[in-house]
Amino acid sequence: MQHDRWDRHGVIQAMLGPVPLPRMALVRQLFDRSEIGEVEPAVERELSQRWVAEAVRPGTSVAVTVGSRGIANIALITRAVVRGLKALGVQPFLIPAMGSHGGATSEGQRELLEGYGVSEESVGAPIRATMDTRIIARTASGQPVHLDRYAAEADGIVVVGRVKPHTAFRGDYESGLMKMMAIGMGKQRGAEICHADGFGKMAERVREFGSAVLANAPILFGVAILENAYDRTARIEAVPREAIARREPLLLKEARGLMPRILFPEFDVLVVDTIGKNFSGDGADPNITGTYCTPFASGGPSFQRYVILDASEETHGNSLGVGMADITTKRLFDKTDFDASYPNALTSRVIKTVRMPMVLQSDRLALQAAIYTCVSLGPKGARVVRIPNTSHLGLIAVSEALVPEALGNPALEVVEAPRELAFDAEGNLF
Repeated sequence: MQHDRWDRHGVIQAMLGPVPLPRMALVRQLFDRSEIGEVEPAVERELSQRWVAEAVRPGTSVAVTVGSRGIANIALITRAVVRGLKALGVQPFLIPAMGSHGGATSEGQRELLEGYGVSEESVGAPIRATMDTRIIARTASGQPVHLDRYAAEADGIVVVGRVKPHTAFRGDYESGLMKMMAIGMGKQRGAEICHADGFGKMAERVREFGSAVLANAPILFGVAILENAYDRTARIEAVPREAIARREPLLLKEARGLMPRILFPEFDVLVVDTIGKNFSGDGADPNITGTYCTPFASGGPSFQRYVILDASEETHGNSLGVGMADITTKRLFDKTDFDASYPNALTSRVIKTVRMPMVLQSDRLALQAAIYTCVSLGPKGARVVRIPNTSHLGLIAVSEALVPEALGNPALEVVEAPRELAFDAEGNLF
């Protein structure tokens, strides 16, 4: 849009072109690398426990949930769950459990799953995608509890999901099994009801609606997934139905300790190469960037300017999260599918995540604009941190001004000396 008239008088280029860009060094951040070597055998071991066999009945149909997040090894984990259930004599099928994601359409939700490698062929079970729900109960406050129609009609449900800190609120249950039951399996309508009072009430809503699903739906058990700081599977645990409510807060605490972070507490400019729903529900995880869309969560580094350069192909045009940035690029703008982004923001009642920040023609201009608009830069120049995305923080780039700090931190290792940034003919980073 407006490509032929972008900076038509050359004013932006004249203002930003002379802004020098710092040399950048490659730095390794050191985190706990504990992970599961073989995920499918790990799932099989969990499902081989006696109590799992006692929880299911041979010959029955069982819905297995799959969410919209970019969970490491999700196709392998799902396939192993399906295989384990089949070994117990049941007939598993998959349901997308992702609220309003995928543009709030069954086709979009199926497409998201297939983008993660979760197809009927790859996992060995049919996918039954619908936005239809059944009201299975009412909460103590009288709110209807919606459940995916296929899940409601099944003989049993296995809830598979990653446990981790949420991006917009804090509570005993954040992202995890309870939230998947409360919101993910409620599809767009259920998600809308849970979000109606905003994120200030979300911890209460997840507990209330999740507990109602546990009490009124045929939940058999949960399969909790924890990941380490390198986006690798750190733990897989089958959780009995009756233990989900008390076990998940402990898993959440463990997950919080495993999360990566930016090990520089204060700098001038944060650059995120790529955002997407495959990295975070917010495109870029605010637990990493410190750019929260609500006042009900906090933490992370302090900086002046936030730049987002691109969106992943896996996010299918959903640029939710770009609204938290100060500056982005024409490339990301052109990729954005507002029909995919807006339903998610409307359902959550948080619309700032999809607004467009300042849009500049190239990566170079975006970086120059960020530095140009910073104030009180130190004598050694702008302190810039560049990360590929918020799921992969093992290797990051920092400007020359931050190298002394990196050298003084035993959790950081400078692996490549500072060098000039390399751009293509259009001014975009290689």
